Amino acid sequence: MEIRMVDLVSQYQDIKQEIDQALERVITDSRFINGPDVQGFSNSLAQYLEVGHVIPCANGTDALQLALMALELPQGSEVLTPSFNYVAAAEMLPIVGLVPRFFDSRPDSLNLDEELIEGSITEKTKAIIAVHLFGQGCDMDRIMEIAKKHNLIVIEDNAQSIGGTFTFRNGTTKKLGSIGHIGTTSFFPSKNLGCYGDGGAVMTNDEGLAKKIRMFGNHGQVKKYEYELIGINSRLDTMQAAILNIKLQRLDVYIEARRKAAGYYDLHLSDIEHIETPFRNSFSRHVFHQYNMKVKNGRRDELQDFLKGKGIPSMIYYPRPLHMSTAYDQYPRGPLPVAESLMNEVLALPMHTHLTEEMQEYICTSIQEFFSKA
Repeated sequence: MEIRMVDLVSQYQDIKQEIDQALERVITDSRFINGPDVQGFSNSLAQYLEVGHVIPCANGTDALQLALMALELPQGSEVLTPSFNYVAAAEMLPIVGLVPRFFDSRPDSLNLDEELIEGSITEKTKAIIAVHLFGQGCDMDRIMEIAKKHNLIVIEDNAQSIGGTFTFRNGTTKKLGSIGHIGTTSFFPSKNLGCYGDGGAVMTNDEGLAKKIRMFGNHGQVKKYEYELIGINSRLDTMQAAILNIKLQRLDVYIEARRKAAGYYDLHLSDIEHIETPFRNSFSRHVFHQYNMKVKNGRRDELQDFLKGKGIPSMIYYPRPLHMSTAYDQYPRGPLPVAESLMNEVLALPMHTHLTEEMQEYICTSIQEFFSKA
């Protein structure tokens, strides 16, 4: 029994015939750039997310860059972003002439702490990047309230939570990534909706922003050889779009498989004294891109080594908050105690669509064995 952190092999075997036929069709047609599958996928994802415009691009990092370029914020503006996060959102800010201003996370959901936003705003602050981490949404009610009060733009980084939903206080529900002024996502292979290479997309309900995003991603062209903006080249290729079209039809099924696996972990790990299983917000439907638990009392690394010896993979997301990274020494930051504690506690267990109960039983029994020896 081989346990993988992410099992794309088994997932492919389930849809092999459709994938192979789609790729053969694209190759035979040979419209590898901006072929019909790209527009087809864009339309299908827009319908799924119930958002006005989806602009596919080369990867999730490019999606963030295109979103920031389209906003055309004044150079030197500050953008609020959580420190406990992958680097993509933060690294794009200096590249387009903006300043990352890091703030702390919630100790329960591990998402950004909405109650710290207003205290982080300065006269230079122009936007917030709300990162929906590990498959669970931030409190978009609160974030949009703050943004409206202070005239800020909200960018949703939805690279890890596509398919997740947010329920507003008035009872209405929206898909994550469709709530802020702009949403971005990644189709990296391990994502809930992943292709077989790199891919990403930008989402918005603003027609003017959508037009600029398309132009910025296509060398600044309004049409071929007519350059209105200084842009970049960032496209989702047709083969990846064909794959994503097939996987999008199964996204909700994949999400339910992940949620079932998370429920099994919860049931068998929640009674262990040194483990804190993932928290679920009442307002967000968790889609479990990762099953990220906290291991208390300094035993995380020891547990990880023990699991490795049992043939069980695990990952640390993230071993160092961004405000502690050398690359960001020059930017505003203060002590961020939650982020600094999480880097010593978080441990992600295998999570994918093809986890069997046999695999999970072995994983959970091994964790129980480790703590029983304490």
